[in-house]
Amino acid sequence: MFQGASSLSLDAKGRLSVPTRHRGALGGELTLTKHPEGCLMVFPRAEWERFRERIAQLPLSAQWWKRIFLGNAMDVEVDGTGRVLVSPELRAAAGLAKEVVLLGMGTHLELWDRATYEAKEAEAMQAQMPDVLKDFSF
Repeated sequence: MFQGASSLSLDAKGRLSVPTRHRGALGGELTLTKHPEGCLMVFPRAEWERFRERIAQLPLSAQWWKRIFLGNAMDVEVDGTGRVLVSPELRAAAGLAKEVVLLGMGTHLELWDRATYEAKEAEAMQAQMPDVLKDFSF
C-alpha cells in the first residue's frame, strides 16, 4: 500500500530516484502512464497488469481512454542505484520540470510537477467538500 508524499528532483536525463521506502513494494519493474488529471501513474508491474486488464475490458465507447492509458504506457526498470528513467514523452505530457512530487495512492503512485500539484491541492482545499465525504468522520 503506497501512501505519503515525497518531494524529489528529476536529474538532467529525466531520471527519478525512487524513495527507499517504496523500492521493496515497487519491485524492479514498473509501468508509467498518463493520468487524465495531468500527472503520471506509476505502477508496480503486477498491479499494472491488473489495471491493464480492467482497461482492456472497457467498451468501444471508451476507446480514447484505452489509447490514453494503454497507448502511452511505458515499462521501465529500476536501475542499480534505485532510479527510473521517465521518458521525454511522458515528462512532456505531465509537464514535469525538475521539481516533482511522488504521491502514494494505495495501489500505485502519482508523479506530479511540484508547482502543478501544489496549485491543484490549494484549489481543492478551497472548494466545497464533495458529498461523498460529508458523512465521513475525520
